[in-house]
Amino acid sequence: MRTTADVVVIGAGVIGSSIALELTRAGRDVVVVDKAGGIGHGSTSASSAIIRFNYSTWAGVAAAWESWHCWTHWREHLGHEDPTGLARFQRTGILALTSADEQSTGTTAHFDRAGIAWELWDDAEIARRLPHLDAGSFGPPKPVDAEAFFDDAAGSVSGLFTPDAGFVSDPQLAAHNLGAAAQAQGARYLLHRLVTGIGQLPQGGWQLTLNNTDTLSAPAVVNAAGPWSGKVNELAGIGADFRVTTRPLRQEVHHVPAPTGYSDAGGLGISIADLDLGTYLRAASGDGLLVGGTEPACDPLEWVDDPDLANVHPTVSRYTAQVTRASRRLPGLQVPHRPRGVAGVYDASSDWTPIYDLTSAPGFYVAMGTSGNQFKNAPVVGQLMTALIEGVESGQDHDADPVLFVAPRTGQPIDLGAFSRLRDPSGDAPTSVMG
Repeated sequence: MRTTADVVVIGAGVIGSSIALELTRAGRDVVVVDKAGGIGHGSTSASSAIIRFNYSTWAGVAAAWESWHCWTHWREHLGHEDPTGLARFQRTGILALTSADEQSTGTTAHFDRAGIAWELWDDAEIARRLPHLDAGSFGPPKPVDAEAFFDDAAGSVSGLFTPDAGFVSDPQLAAHNLGAAAQAQGARYLLHRLVTGIGQLPQGGWQLTLNNTDTLSAPAVVNAAGPWSGKVNELAGIGADFRVTTRPLRQEVHHVPAPTGYSDAGGLGISIADLDLGTYLRAASGDGLLVGGTEPACDPLEWVDDPDLANVHPTVSRYTAQVTRASRRLPGLQVPHRPRGVAGVYDASSDWTPIYDLTSAPGFYVAMGTSGNQFKNAPVVGQLMTALIEGVESGQDHDADPVLFVAPRTGQPIDLGAFSRLRDPSGDAPTSVMG
């Protein structure tokens, strides 16, 4: 079978489906290819889907705030009623905890510029608002088997609270919503199709081989393959000039019963990003909590060579580490003996910032390094990638003169050079998944 299109998007996750939607809206004939059997069945399905604004860069904050407006007007953003149902944004607020002397004024300056509401809570305010939390400072994060792990608190934490933050109820459904909207606009999805070859055509453009038999050709390709994006680049001979690298990183998120008092007045309870202990938590269905990690320096990262071979089951060691840390912050939290949760593979970049960029090969674009902190930005990623592609195809030298994306809902300018493959990953670059 031979298929042609204007643009091929590799990856049917939340990022790839958002890109497909916006490119079809721009009048492109788009084909989305994925080896999975459904939309959002890859790393998207393992996302905690937290919607927050805490980034250390203006580009990160501005993209997250623009995306929040899409999530809170989801039906309007999609422009299509998915018969499967719509994902829902749950507004809980998020409290980001650090030791009292570590709160960053840089982040709040970005909040003020964007118009994001925020409050700084000291330990007394935390105790008043969230009496079920221990406001002691136990950091920096330590291995749970270290003697010092259970030392008494040394001081207290403070918290940066953003009341408009929260989470999306079902990340896989959100990806399906985007895919359904893209298909309603004319995009075609080819599922159960593994990309086995990528080559440049003599007359320009690209030809992809699928399942070693079928071919698919287009002038432009967007690599949005998540943890498989590095392998896709290798097939295309792309990446030698990248200053930022990506690798597949295995992660776990655990499900535990919420302690008494976590949910206030029948609500879901405030989500917590606890950098002092190296964990995060948010409400889950059935009076539960999702507990994950923020990749503290004391925990070795679990890099994998082949995402398809990663263990898909939560492990006792990771479960014990993350939930035991959470129990220091929530003294009423019980730690069940048997792990329950999900394991997935991130597409992690060396500086925890995604790469949304062109490449050295004409017509080949990447939206990679997105896992861990970019689910929240998915609605805007489709828009900024479309702006990038149209700018480059109009003759703009994006490497020398980066495309400026103006967010349509908030009017905020975002220099897309912040997501360049050629950026310097040292210096002030983010050092954790919190961005």
